[in-house]
Amino acid sequence: MNGPGQAPRGLTVTIGGLPGTGTTTLCKLLQDRLSLPYTYAGALFREEAKARGLDLAAFGALSQKDPSIDERLDDRQVHMLRKGGLILEGRLSGWLAQRYKLPAVKVWVQCEEAERLRRIVDRDGGTLKEQADATWAREQSEADRYRRYYGVDLRDTSFYDLVLDSTHKLPAQLADEVVAAAQAWQHHAASHKGR
Repeated sequence: MNGPGQAPRGLTVTIGGLPGTGTTTLCKLLQDRLSLPYTYAGALFREEAKARGLDLAAFGALSQKDPSIDERLDDRQVHMLRKGGLILEGRLSGWLAQRYKLPAVKVWVQCEEAERLRRIVDRDGGTLKEQADATWAREQSEADRYRRYYGVDLRDTSFYDLVLDSTHKLPAQLADEVVAAAQAWQHHAASHKGR
């Protein structure tokens, strides 16, 4: 039996969004609110880059030429999604759950570009122009890879259970919305169990 605030085994929440939308902050709040472990798919990418002795830009460029890199990282995400019972943050995590028909509350977070860039500068430093250029290059590289490898357009949010805009909302408000969606999902799953 699960206590108050504890998620039943198997609840899976995917959180995706472009850099600066607040996905990591949201995931950390949800980790406490839903009592679920949290995995950041970007950390898997960073681990692989480090293991190869490359910075993120160089590893991203290598990933553009070698689809097996994304395939391995995505296989790790699919494995986690199949096990369930976690919060998985990644731009493709919701799409992977959808593609493989894995049960999950799929959330996409969006935010106005100027606010995203302001947040990235506050978090990582640098000038607005430096961060805008770096963010644009990263997003273009990822969008190109996702389109070529999977036929995915990150602008298509039609399959998400919840699309949130973090531009003018506090992280706690976003977390409330995700928790409500997770509770509705759990209720639906429980009422259809055994049918």
